Amino acid sequence: MLEKLPLEIDQSTLHHDIERFAKVELFSKGDSIFTPEEMRRKFFFVLDGRIKVSQVNSQDGKEQILKILTHGDMYDVVTLMDDKIHENLLHALDKVTLVVFPMEVVKRWIHEDSDFNQLLFPYIAKQIRDTEELALDLSFYDISTRLLKLIYKNINQSNPTQPNLLRNLSHEEIASLIGTVRKVLNRHIQTLKHDGIIDVEHKNIKLKDTQKLLDQLSSL
Repeated sequence: MLEKLPLEIDQSTLHHDIERFAKVELFSKGDSIFTPEEMRRKFFFVLDGRIKVSQVNSQDGKEQILKILTHGDMYDVVTLMDDKIHENLLHALDKVTLVVFPMEVVKRWIHEDSDFNQLLFPYIAKQIRDTEELALDLSFYDISTRLLKLIYKNINQSNPTQPNLLRNLSHEEIASLIGTVRKVLNRHIQTLKHDGIIDVEHKNIKLKDTQKLLDQLSSL
């Protein structure tokens, strides 16, 4: 199972650390995955399944999903960099398999292993870009545009009929990804279905006409 790790382990030190410290942990759908306090001591790679990373407004209970982790993702690079508690909530969207390492071991890799850094730093850059894109989407675009962008980004373009990260998500969760509520999201989904852009089968959004989606995005 450890061969799924996105790491080059030919070097003896890294290979030795993986053999010595790696711990495989399994979670069922709906499980909470570690607490922010635990994540000061742990760093993990996702082998299988999806994890919802979110924050919840303590006053009204509204959830904002920040990202969905899947195979090859690592967490938490923020705590890895600044050693501070990162107040995110993590929940398994599927059956999830993780490879977990002590945080201090991964910090040592940063100082001692250039191959790990070649993996880590581009990953951090991608996370920053994704966070910037989320902030811009929530600030500048209306809900219709956000939904169209979400569908285009997350449904496999090489096989548009097969959902990717959005598969089996509830409408509440999809609404949370674009900063709205289920009732509003449902109206926009019905509009896209009426326009022949998408279809919905067993909670899964299926992209029917990519060109229509792109045309609508360009006209907004």
